[in-house]
Amino acid sequence: MNRMLTIIAISLCYFVFAVLLNSVGTVILQSITTFDVSKTDASTLEGFKDLSIAFVSFFIASFIPRIGYQVALCLGLVLVAVVCLLTPLFAEFYFIKVLFAAIGTAFALVKISVYSLIGQLSSNTKTHSSLMNTVEGIFMVGVLSGYWIFSGFIDPNDPASLAWLNVYYLLGGMITIAAIFVYFVPIEREPFTGAQTGALSEFLDMLKLTYQPLVLMFVISVFLYVLVEQGIGSWLPTFNREVLGLPVDISIQLTSIFAAMIAIGRLLAGFLLRFVPWYIFINGCLVMMFLTILLTLPMTQVSESQVVTGIFDAPLAAYLLPAIGLFMAPIYPLINSVVLSALPNKQHAKMTGLIVIFSALGGTFGSILTGVIFEKFGGQHAFYMSLIPIVMIMFSLFIFKKLSANRRSTLVKGCLLYTSPSPRD
Repeated sequence: MNRMLTIIAISLCYFVFAVLLNSVGTVILQSITTFDVSKTDASTLEGFKDLSIAFVSFFIASFIPRIGYQVALCLGLVLVAVVCLLTPLFAEFYFIKVLFAAIGTAFALVKISVYSLIGQLSSNTKTHSSLMNTVEGIFMVGVLSGYWIFSGFIDPNDPASLAWLNVYYLLGGMITIAAIFVYFVPIEREPFTGAQTGALSEFLDMLKLTYQPLVLMFVISVFLYVLVEQGIGSWLPTFNREVLGLPVDISIQLTSIFAAMIAIGRLLAGFLLRFVPWYIFINGCLVMMFLTILLTLPMTQVSESQVVTGIFDAPLAAYLLPAIGLFMAPIYPLINSVVLSALPNKQHAKMTGLIVIFSALGGTFGSILTGVIFEKFGGQHAFYMSLIPIVMIMFSLFIFKKLSANRRSTLVKGCLLYTSPSPRD
């Protein structure tokens, strides 16, 4: 296996899927504008994407090693390339749902394959961590690029025009190039040695983990966190457009600040966590998220006479609100790391499955809930409602920390009892 060519191949896959996966906020805004759908209907796009990732990840994870990672990558890329190229031809909202279902299905194939290949390409923990960070960094570059790629196809003079759908010709072409590259890269097939267990048995074993109070509080925290992140991230372009009154293209471009802040926040967290305990750090982030929403939303009362023609004409609130991503960024990977380190290695795979499923459920519910509140009561009320799950996360993490500490204490006592001389000695 040529290591460098394989790294380029998986990086290309991650880049194009970063653009597609994180376009949901942009597409929600454009679907409302172009297809005249309600906010409630538009919010279901998050579900088509996230639930597809969750279901496909679980049911085919054990099957992918049997067909080979190269085949799985090519299948995922070809599926999305075909649907992308068909999207401008159908130009209907129902087909946008099909598109996001295909994106979620394909990303499940790609993510499992990429993570497995990273393991094959790494000789030790250090090289694995380095390569993982490189690939995830390229993913964030794709996220940032996506907002600007989509905004470039939107006609600011006629935002309701179907011309924005032509972006999928470009994306379909990019994905086709990635598929051809992956096809010709010499990726060795790893021999499959997994156990022949049924999907239902694996699913039940995974759900049994939630009987542990530690795991239950963790999945509640994950669900609530992703609910907040997707609720804000998916609806920020629409908030910029309808509450701040910004042009469509500028509304989308300014949302890229949110992705940039998440990238910066995760880089800073990696450094700060060397000196600050995780529980204090994560609560500090939650408090800052709470304050950002509480202090910024009153500033979104924009005068109707204010005219925005460029990105630098936007009101201060348009820059401050996406900055919440800076404080939001470290929470998800940090709580994942804490729970995985508290569990035995043999339970990590099942725990990862729970993370994917509850993340998908939280993202779907968050987007739909925000969309419903946005439609019924307005964007400000929808974003104010995110204060409730933020407080709930603080409470669930408090219980989680106590359970985690009790678990470590039990393990230590068990080790001491095991190593202490018996009375007979």
